[in-house]
Amino acid sequence: MPIGSNFDDFLKEEGIYETVTASAMKKVLALQIEEAMNAQQLTKTEMAKRMHTSRAALNRLLDDSDTSLTLTTLASAAAALGRAGAD
Repeated sequence: MPIGSNFDDFLKEEGIYETVTASAMKKVLALQIEEAMNAQQLTKTEMAKRMHTSRAALNRLLDDSDTSLTLTTLASAAAALGRAGAD
């Protein structure tokens, strides 16, 4: 790899760009949701109730290594936290 190439190019050449990008985005989203829950003093049980889901589903959402996040789940979490545009 020539000097000056960027990290994205390296990841693409290695065939792992999509996986690494998805994992990084999930980590950021999980952290932001957890921080919002803490700011609102929401327990996992209360958050799951607000999302109309199970604690197990919420745990998967907050697990930064589980990249199987759907937009529906993300929208549900945003709505539960009172975030704009979550309708």
